[in-house]
Amino acid sequence: MLDKGASAKAEKREKFVKLAENRTRNAMKAIRVIGKLGNKNAYEYDESDVSKIVRALNKEIEALKARMSHSGGKDTLDFSLN
Repeated sequence: MLDKGASAKAEKREKFVKLAENRTRNAMKAIRVIGKLGNKNAYEYDESDVSKIVRALNKEIEALKARMSHSGGKDTLDFSLN
């Protein structure tokens, strides 16, 4: 028989795995949608726009790493091409 602590820990783990998988899939889909902006026949952009997008995504990944580490960190980042 599992004690209450182990049971609660297992439930928290299951919840984390379910949410993490779904949210990661959604984030990956969103990045693919951004990638579709690479169609030069449909959109006008330059390398500085691409750099800004990539830099914003990388900053958000770094913020994710900080939030998931023991050091914490809860800053949210905004994005604009202007």
